Amino acid sequence: MTSQERVLASLNHKQPDQVPIDLSAHRSSGMAAIAYPKVRKALGLEPRTIYVYDPVQQLAIIDEDVLERFGIDVTEIGRAFCHDEKWWTDWTLPDGTPCKMPIWAKPERRGTEWVVMAPAGHVMARMPELSVTFDQSWWPFLEGDEDLTKIESFFKQHMWSGMPSPPGPSISGPEELTGPVSALRKKTSRAIIAGFGGNLLEMGQFHYRMDNFLAMLAGEPQRAHKFLDALLELHLKRLERFVKAVGPYVDMIGFGDDLGAQNSPQISPKMYREFFKPRHAAMWARAKQLADVKVMMHCCGAVRPLLPELIDAGLDAINPVQISCRGMEAEGLKRDFGKDLCFWGGGCDTQNMLPNGTPAQIREHVLHQCGVLAPGGGFVFQQVHNIMANVPAENIIAMYDAVREFNTGKAN
Repeated sequence: MTSQERVLASLNHKQPDQVPIDLSAHRSSGMAAIAYPKVRKALGLEPRTIYVYDPVQQLAIIDEDVLERFGIDVTEIGRAFCHDEKWWTDWTLPDGTPCKMPIWAKPERRGTEWVVMAPAGHVMARMPELSVTFDQSWWPFLEGDEDLTKIESFFKQHMWSGMPSPPGPSISGPEELTGPVSALRKKTSRAIIAGFGGNLLEMGQFHYRMDNFLAMLAGEPQRAHKFLDALLELHLKRLERFVKAVGPYVDMIGFGDDLGAQNSPQISPKMYREFFKPRHAAMWARAKQLADVKVMMHCCGAVRPLLPELIDAGLDAINPVQISCRGMEAEGLKRDFGKDLCFWGGGCDTQNMLPNGTPAQIREHVLHQCGVLAPGGGFVFQQVHNIMANVPAENIIAMYDAVREFNTGKAN
């Protein structure tokens, strides 16, 4: 099987020739830029310039030699853009490593912290000293100026949508995606993800701040519906242009909404059914009407109580399968939802095991997870969320070597 065939087989709940593997094919399956050069060194590969793919989380663009070494089966449309050095500027990671940052998101030093300025002139993100990621610091509707006609104009002014990964502002609209993405399709045998976003709960949190939006859902439901209606209309308009531009060349459209916390969902199943399920269903159905694609959603946390609703809304794959959360044990998820949902993740716990385990412990853990999740397809190996800056290189290598051992029976 080619990588694309392998991924599609698993998404269709057919047993592939081996477990497909994702690394850095979206903003929640990557590797911290601080960790990446250490992995290259441990693998005996020559040093290379570090390019930061995700400015907020400071994730590295993983070079082809590492992708080949780890047997990666997936890529994303951003890899088709920003090859010209004019889109990159020099910066230094918090550990002192030189790197290249997207020019539209270059941080500025202010006292003891780094900040990123919005086009309107305010600070939209800040990173305190000793931190290795940025935090949102501006919410457009926090002070009550709730003009819903301005939602789209605010996308460039707050952190998550204002500090995008490539292509970012290197293109002026979705129509400019088609040529480079079609060329990427001809060049790679990997499956391709097109990350769209379409966040609903999170976009409310980005505009009002998390506490305020959760309180609005509970105490001012009509106000929340009004915001979500305006947001859905905007998302559908943007989705139409996006999928028409890239749909013929990609395998998955990536959506996002972190609905979970460590021990439970952020919202009840009843609240999900009222506010979010019909709107998710509308976007996911439209994406599938426009192109022959699967729908994947990044959704962290203890979301088991919401999985039946997400499946009913049309979800094909969920990421990252946060197995360290309550109710998210792989055995139960595979048993109860494995026929309907592809688990894109859950291959290795990043909360405790990957940073703190030994290589031997990681090997046993990964072999166990693969043994539970792989039978019958419906599984793409990914560690639970991004590989963080403090993870030892030998642990990262042990994780991917364990997947290779599971796939081939030959430990490296």
